[in-house]
Amino acid sequence: MSASTRRSRWAKSPDFAEWPGRAEAIAAQTAIDKINYLDSGQHEIRCRECGTCVLVRKSSLSHTSVQWQDDPDIVCPTFRETAAVRGSSVLPRRGCPELGASIDQAVLDGALPVADKPEP
Repeated sequence: MSASTRRSRWAKSPDFAEWPGRAEAIAAQTAIDKINYLDSGQHEIRCRECGTCVLVRKSSLSHTSVQWQDDPDIVCPTFRETAAVRGSSVLPRRGCPELGASIDQAVLDGALPVADKPEP
């Protein structure tokens, strides 16, 4: 088999075309997984410094997921200051300390639940 034939037939996972019930079950579970891992537990948090609103999920006290709703280089003054130096908002960087403080305060205020918070 040639390399071009292998590439055209390769798939990361089977499509289960001959088992429509299995394909339907996988699609349903994928939708549930998307909700559980990408959408659930997110809360709107507004930066107390600049007012930028982000979606945040606290999986534990040490793990925070932040989903920006707009380009941080445009809406966040801290990111905007460093964007010209860095060149791109898709490269890893330290977070905004003001937003971090707003998230920490939301946890302390009870506005942002921590999923894996130990009981007192």
